[in-house]
Amino acid sequence: MENRRVVCSRIWLLAAIVISAISTASTARANEIEQILRGFEIAPVKLSLAGKDWALVGLGSYIVNTTGCNDCHTHPNWANGGNPYMGQPEKINTDQYLSGGRQFTTPAGMFTSANITPDKNDRPAGLTLAGFLEVMHYGHDPRDPPGDLLQVMSWPLYRYKTDRDLHAIYEYLRAIPSLPNNPHPGP
Repeated sequence: MENRRVVCSRIWLLAAIVISAISTASTARANEIEQILRGFEIAPVKLSLAGKDWALVGLGSYIVNTTGCNDCHTHPNWANGGNPYMGQPEKINTDQYLSGGRQFTTPAGMFTSANITPDKNDRPAGLTLAGFLEVMHYGHDPRDPPGDLLQVMSWPLYRYKTDRDLHAIYEYLRAIPSLPNNPHPGP
């Protein structure tokens, strides 16, 4: 009888753990769906979804547009009259959206943020997914000499993103309009 109670208790404990895990997974999935939908809602430019994973595009938009990529990769960040820091209704500079051009002066020299819009092959900044992951995980552009690190890119933070998050960012960047390098770089 004692063994039967122990076995029953263990079964109920296991059932509670399984139900809790399923419930948590459902909540996590619901949160991601919310992020995907919100990503489409806040995308400041028209997206090309042909041949792309729409869920990754939406999730990537959510990540890119809520973590400050625009702050460095768009110059100027805001359209005329659209700077929320000046009490104006927010309007992102879509004419130069993610086309680079933000200049930084550091002890190591002057750097200009990269154009991360897709090239003619749909590759953000001209990078394959593997190259993009190398930049985001290690701060090294595979086109640069070994050992060179990106000096102002916040890769030390992005390296902690999951590969799914980084793949989503990449897929979103593939879906935005391709632009030439920003013709008016500046601080």
